[in-house]
Amino acid sequence: RSPARMEGTVAENEILKFNLKNLFQTFSSGGVGGDILIDIGTGPTIYQLLSACEVFREIIVSDYTDQNLREVEKWLKKEPGAYDWSPAVQYVCELEGDRSRWQEKEARLRRTVTRLLKCDATEPHPLGPAQVLPADCVLTLLALECACHDVDTYRAAIRNLVSLLKPGGYLVTAVTLGFQGYIVGNKNFFGLHLEKETVEKALQDAGCQVLRCQHSPISYTETFCISKGMCFAVARKSPSA
Repeated sequence: RSPARMEGTVAENEILKFNLKNLFQTFSSGGVGGDILIDIGTGPTIYQLLSACEVFREIIVSDYTDQNLREVEKWLKKEPGAYDWSPAVQYVCELEGDRSRWQEKEARLRRTVTRLLKCDATEPHPLGPAQVLPADCVLTLLALECACHDVDTYRAAIRNLVSLLKPGGYLVTAVTLGFQGYIVGNKNFFGLHLEKETVEKALQDAGCQVLRCQHSPISYTETFCISKGMCFAVARKSPSA
């Protein structure tokens, strides 16, 4: 997941802004909202939830690792050493028209996140034994291309996430395109090479109508990650599914 402090490198900041703008447009348009949003592969970040918390009654965050969930918990509980997300929060409030209400937004998000769960998108039941009602929206940003080791697994993961939705629910996703892995410290991590068309086809084959699929040529700094652009997609599960 991209570094999200607004004073990061130019490339990473542009990717963050691309995602925040698209999330703002998606959740402020009036079409996507409701009772439950499930974020799959939350990572140690909360920026992806800043617009959604205005239009959902409950947000469930989930991740494969305990460490990432712990980082989110630290922010939710205002613990010492928690990451400072205020620059990203202020940016989203600026998009919404009032930068000064950033503390109010932080408080709202803390109230709206109700559960932190383990997840594995490659499993038929991504949230394992947890009892969760069908969601109005499933969100997954910059996660599946790290979790899936081939295109077939990615396509299956999309189907698994769609299974968490109510009929007529929305899947919102951002994907790193042309991904060739990333570096943290001195460690190399796998990245799945996906094209925009692969993402669209996976959504369609999972029983969704693709409402929007926006491509951007912006890429990460090559010292961190080899990639060839970004894709932000909004898809709707068939109301009769």
